[in-house]
Amino acid sequence: MADEAEAAPAEPIDYRAFRGPLPAELRLKRTRSVALVIAFLVFALDQATKWVVAYPLQLEFRRTIEIADFFNLTFVKNNGVSLGLLSADGELGRWLLVAMTAGIAIFVALWLWREKRRDDSTALAFVLGGALGNIVDRTRLGYVLDFADLHFGDWRPFLVFNVGDAAITIGVLLLLVRALLMRDGRAKKKEA
Repeated sequence: MADEAEAAPAEPIDYRAFRGPLPAELRLKRTRSVALVIAFLVFALDQATKWVVAYPLQLEFRRTIEIADFFNLTFVKNNGVSLGLLSADGELGRWLLVAMTAGIAIFVALWLWREKRRDDSTALAFVLGGALGNIVDRTRLGYVLDFADLHFGDWRPFLVFNVGDAAITIGVLLLLVRALLMRDGRAKKKEA
């Protein structure tokens, strides 16, 4: 009889019955997991688009492909960081930039790991995924492949960029907006 009780399958747990908030530790694990998945997806999308531009489209040899009146694919070897700053023409400069951006990526990863807010974790995941994509380019190619050329006539609001650059920009803007909103929120509470 004891054997029958042991052999009986356990009843499935109905998680829908649990209506309270998730414990803090479980929320933190879920926030981290989602952020790491987002970072990986940004990295994968960045590398996939660069591969398509470099190999099937052969953009390096075609130089420019017009997609729309306001958007072209344009091949650019970016030897610097954002906005062409800190250009690294030699091997030493290249590896110093790799080290610097890897240090920044490690800082962002540690911040992401400690971050408890889901919106900040998402923003940090965008930054981390974009930074990793650009580090891989600089390590593998010696430069970062940029190709997205947004323009309105002759006016270009941005330099030629890639998915990683866009993700980094979006992530930083989200962090800045949130920091400004939090600062304003604290100031209003103090006035009341």
